Amino acid sequence: MSAPTNKGLLTIGDVARRTGLAVSAIRYYDDEGLVSARRTPGGKRMFIRSDIRRLSFILIAQKMGFSLEEIRTQLKQLPLERTPTKRDWEKISRGFRTHLDERIAMLERLRDRLDGCIGCGCLSLVACKLYNPGDRMAESGTGPRLVVQTSNNGA
Repeated sequence: MSAPTNKGLLTIGDVARRTGLAVSAIRYYDDEGLVSARRTPGGKRMFIRSDIRRLSFILIAQKMGFSLEEIRTQLKQLPLERTPTKRDWEKISRGFRTHLDERIAMLERLRDRLDGCIGCGCLSLVACKLYNPGDRMAESGTGPRLVVQTSNNGA
């Protein structure tokens, strides 16, 4: 029988079954402070039900390509000791929406610039839309500037 302070808490196995995450992943997220397990006198990790939502959010955010540090920043806005409200989640949603909009715009630039080259198959550097004569894009920074920059300067 659980101690009175553990009433309503879930074991790590219960949480793993509910989220589909491996127990080792849940331990890792706990060690990283993304969730906060309570400990029984014997050291067993116990979780509140809202941790299922936090872990599900982590899983979804990772599948969308967010780093653990980006996820941690967003989760800091949620309370650890109570179930987040709709308003709490809306706040996080606004932050993620900005990041998602930026990623969508970058993916669209990538798609729009690559389909010409991939579609024609000529592999001609003279005709390619991504051609960069005289390395003029080096002036605007490192990496694939025609894809990552937000304007068409120099393109």
